Amino acid sequence: MLTLALSKGRIFDETLPLLKAAGIEVLEDPERSRKLILATSRPDVRVVIVRASDVPTYVQYGGADLGVTGLDTLIEHNADWGGGGLYQPLDLRIAKCRVSVAVRSDFDYASAVRQGSRLKVATKYVNIAREFFAAKGVHVDMIKLYGSMELAPLTGLADAIVDLVSTGSTLKANHLVEVERIMDISSRLVVNQAALKLKQAPIRNVIDAFAGAIARD
Repeated sequence: MLTLALSKGRIFDETLPLLKAAGIEVLEDPERSRKLILATSRPDVRVVIVRASDVPTYVQYGGADLGVTGLDTLIEHNADWGGGGLYQPLDLRIAKCRVSVAVRSDFDYASAVRQGSRLKVATKYVNIAREFFAAKGVHVDMIKLYGSMELAPLTGLADAIVDLVSTGSTLKANHLVEVERIMDISSRLVVNQAALKLKQAPIRNVIDAFAGAIARD
């Protein structure tokens, strides 16, 4: 049995064509089903639905053999837990977005980040943000949040946020502006290294099928 860890939403939806290329179809829609373990068209493959931030953990510690996770989640996981046990064979080039810094439209970001200044930054991506500002010589007070990031500058909780940006429409609706792009993000296939040894043939088949589908796009 191969177990694939996925999160609901965009990553799940954009992984489906890759699974189809590997001859695997998920038989239920996680948005409609309360089940957390979903059967597929192949009796030897199942999908487990977990929180996006938990995908690398499930794969690293053997709760799943492989998974699909955003580069942002992977960086944060590796910084907190170390990347041992995770093999990253493919950039799947799906669920593309970026990690950016955003502030209120009336905030003078250029002055605030000058050498030696101190900035209050709200983010879910603490390690990415800390490393980015440290490289600029900016001292930051980090405030970890898990959602509604746009509220932080509007309520005075933070000067800036570091968050995922896709179209920028949510920022605009909340009178925030994107001032710096930190990195581009896409989703990666991650594989448990022990599983790769024990289930080498079926996992290699999935990797090769995904790679072939990406090459055709």
